[in-house]
Amino acid sequence: MKRAPVTAHSRRLRALAAAAPAAVVVQLVAAPAALAAFAFGTSPKLPTLPSVAINGKAQKLGATMANFSVTDTRGTKSGWNVTVEGQTGAGKSAVFAQYCPKAKCGTDGEGYVAGGRTLPAGSLKLNSTGAKFSGGTGSTPSLSCSTGCAVDSASAVKIASASTSEFTWTTTGFGSESLLLSVPTTLRALPAEEVYRVNVLWTLSTGP
Repeated sequence: MKRAPVTAHSRRLRALAAAAPAAVVVQLVAAPAALAAFAFGTSPKLPTLPSVAINGKAQKLGATMANFSVTDTRGTKSGWNVTVEGQTGAGKSAVFAQYCPKAKCGTDGEGYVAGGRTLPAGSLKLNSTGAKFSGGTGSTPSLSCSTGCAVDSASAVKIASASTSEFTWTTTGFGSESLLLSVPTTLRALPAEEVYRVNVLWTLSTGP
């Protein structure tokens, strides 16, 4: 079996994992006047996933979800939600897809490769079992992914919510496999310098 540190295949898979944080986009959905009082303190961020030996077998890669925080000092106690989804649209991909990160990769230009290889939607899941919020006042916000939430899907998934919570609440306790990437048997190596990449959108919005 080829080991991850020495194979071109695994280098591309490492690039897949490393590209995820760079693709994260944070969007705040709130009234303009409330932005200073209602925001991510520390934005959600995907960690770098470990390398893997591509051996034709189904595999799972685990990593620890980075902690994040939400600050709400509006005084309305109207609650909030955090959702995650894969982004669609021009120059974006809601699932891990073949991507050229430079001006030219062989015959492919910069960006997602039309008709290129992809991983199935829902390959990357967040599990919040054992994690919790602490630090603020009012009711403790809850995390919603005890059975696993798809991160790379075009449909928004609620991962956290609060009702009468105020001030800054911060997550702690995410496990070593709180993020789990399922690698299918059909995963194939890409041309030199290309990677699998996904665009992920974390949204903080008002509401119970």
